[in-house]
Amino acid sequence: MTHTIHRRAILAAAALAAPTAAFAQAAPGPFRFKGWKGQETDAERGFFEVPEDRRDPASRRIRLSYVRFASTAARPGPPIVYLAGGPGGTATGTFTGPRFPIMLALREVADVIAFDQRGTGLSNHIPLRPRSPGPPPPFTREGLTNYFRADYQRAWAEWTAKGVAMRGYNTNESADDIEDLRRHLGADKISLWGISYGSHLGLAVLKRHWDRVHRVALASLEGQDQTVKRPDRIDAYFRRVDGLLDAHPKLRETVPDLPALMRRVHARLDAEPVRLKATLGLQPTEITVGAFAVQMLAGSLISDPPTLAMLPSLYRSMDAGNFAALGPFFSQRGGLLDIEGMPETMDLASGISPAKLRLVQRTARTAVLGDALNFPMPHLLGVVPGMDLGEGFRRPIRIPHPTLLVMGTLDGRTPLEEQAEVAAQFRNRAQVTVENAGHNVFEAHPEVQALLVRFFRGEVVPDTRLSLPPPKFA
Repeated sequence: MTHTIHRRAILAAAALAAPTAAFAQAAPGPFRFKGWKGQETDAERGFFEVPEDRRDPASRRIRLSYVRFASTAARPGPPIVYLAGGPGGTATGTFTGPRFPIMLALREVADVIAFDQRGTGLSNHIPLRPRSPGPPPPFTREGLTNYFRADYQRAWAEWTAKGVAMRGYNTNESADDIEDLRRHLGADKISLWGISYGSHLGLAVLKRHWDRVHRVALASLEGQDQTVKRPDRIDAYFRRVDGLLDAHPKLRETVPDLPALMRRVHARLDAEPVRLKATLGLQPTEITVGAFAVQMLAGSLISDPPTLAMLPSLYRSMDAGNFAALGPFFSQRGGLLDIEGMPETMDLASGISPAKLRLVQRTARTAVLGDALNFPMPHLLGVVPGMDLGEGFRRPIRIPHPTLLVMGTLDGRTPLEEQAEVAAQFRNRAQVTVENAGHNVFEAHPEVQALLVRFFRGEVVPDTRLSLPPPKFA
């Protein structure tokens, strides 16, 4: 697998893949869905229409897409709607990956609905745009921030001129889309199954349409005011990872203090960025790489143990002056410099509270990754006025619904300390903690699938701790 530094790429890996070309040609009605490792199953594609911006009577209507996997139960329960991560991932893409067997198992309980959120998959009505011409910007905090702010403003103007209601791309509108999906399906209630940004969206559904939700299973939690993660919480994560190196005496000998090693490399790159050969958008080029880009890369690698395991050796190479080791991470088939529309706009609208922003800015000054983890947030704040959904959107709520929460102890994208704040909102919850699992936790341990089936069937699932082997550091 090739690992890249694409913004939110690892979060979107919770949604796994974009729809294939075959999906793009699909029509409403029955078809054979091609899932994980050649497996197939019967499915049905459906569409329904919603206003692009419900707050604007003049905005256009857009068609949203879903795939229904019919239940095998004699008396199915409320439909289970899958909420993909990102923002920007697709539910249909998810089920072409390792979550496909979980979906098949959940059909024993109810219909499973793979709903592609507005701005994704066949629900995407934001036109593609070519990348801005010219050489790439310096991959430094200032260079990337200036590039994205200018390019996002250009993209916003282009899309608005084409009739796209860009202000309609926010989590409240997506939550209302799910309520319209429920009505379209003719269901009295639905259950929610989501991960990462999908949990952020699920919280908005619970806030706006709580009486239409049956049961809730969420993983890798991202709370209402957690679009931007706290840098000091990522530091706590790195201290836990550093402790794992004690089990590797030879590696520990060369890396006595992982956070200190990372800070040393970052300081060196801050003082003197390096020039690297890379391929961006299939075009060979040279890029200037500073500490910020490497911090972004580290922020993607800490998502899951297989990539986390690469971190010490990569930093050892850079510390020895071998920055060519970075080249493969920056060479990709596009992504890093692209403005896609939906992901950036959703994050801008979810925003960050003033108090949280001050905390992030203060702790970022000394944190190992600075404020690079969630780029381009908060770096795009204010680029388009009036986008923020406000403090009411970010305010915590009390949630009485039966809930199953799943989290991995080595999730570096939504650290345990952040997830604990979200979990406290659920009054009727059971928690599954998977030792040594990362962000993509649903498929990390084989017992998680059975627990999900039991939960959605209505059984009482107790707090459970599962365990995986620790990562094998390179």
